[in-house]
Amino acid sequence: MSTIKDVAKEACVSIATVSRVINKSPKASKSAIDAVTNAMNKLAYRPNAAAKALVSQNTNTIGVLVGDVSDPFFGTLIKTVDTVAQQNGKHTLIGNGYHDHQQELEAIELLINNRCEALIIHSKALSDDELISYANEIKGLVLINRHIEKLADRCISLDNYKGAYLATEYLIRHGHTKIACIASNHPIEDTDERRLGYLAALQDNGIKLSKDYIESGTPDSEGGEMAMTNLLTKSIEMTGVVAYNDHMAAGVLSVAHENGIQVPEKLSIIGFDDVLIARYLYPRLTTVRYPIEMMAEKAAILALKLASGESIEPEAMHFTPTIVRRDSVGKRN
Repeated sequence: MSTIKDVAKEACVSIATVSRVINKSPKASKSAIDAVTNAMNKLAYRPNAAAKALVSQNTNTIGVLVGDVSDPFFGTLIKTVDTVAQQNGKHTLIGNGYHDHQQELEAIELLINNRCEALIIHSKALSDDELISYANEIKGLVLINRHIEKLADRCISLDNYKGAYLATEYLIRHGHTKIACIASNHPIEDTDERRLGYLAALQDNGIKLSKDYIESGTPDSEGGEMAMTNLLTKSIEMTGVVAYNDHMAAGVLSVAHENGIQVPEKLSIIGFDDVLIARYLYPRLTTVRYPIEMMAEKAAILALKLASGESIEPEAMHFTPTIVRRDSVGKRN
């Protein structure tokens, strides 16, 4: 397969000249255009993205860093960003960070080295200073689900604390006082904020529960199953469960069914995120809506505007979660 170097050699011009012709640069002379075009036809050379980027210094690509692309939450984020990218004639390049410091660094470096003109970063392992340093280097970098005060105008975030508070309070308003919390075991700020929101709602309503009411697991259905099984093993009195996300709530629901615990008659369950699965569980899952599509769209549009140097109007960057009422929460007499 022919390369841009082969074309340059055949046309007796520099690689930069070939790239100018490929990118239809006005700096390319007619003789250079003719020579390069003839060489490309002779060698059956097809320009790739890297060749086109040599002059323009970008690849018309938006880079996205997520925790794990297999997680439906991140899948929704990526799909939304990609929709915005396509609307603007761009492509999307994805990196997985897995909430790990080294893997997040490597993924971001890869996106930068591929000349992504805009970056949407979901980072939980990198420090504020590290992300500030990247933001100073990449003008089209936007953070999602992270707030750094020095980058406040480039951070799209959600009030996780309030979301968990609302979920717990919702159960309390339905008469529940024996409410368990199933948390994520990932050491990220979302985990801490949601646990603190749960505890604050209990305290504000004069409810005191032991630490036995809090269990952790991986933030997926298997983790929810394990955490719920552990709660049942403790034989604590429990009428409600606040889950870290909808997939953990699905695991809770599965264990409840297996143990003959009727939902919501005997146990009420509330999730977090409002991903697709919440609508198709039985009973349908009451949850906290995480407006990830809205947030991802705003992040992508903002990143492209910053990358192109457009002026940015001040607008809301911090989103508020809301309760989505379905069928998994019942009143406690």
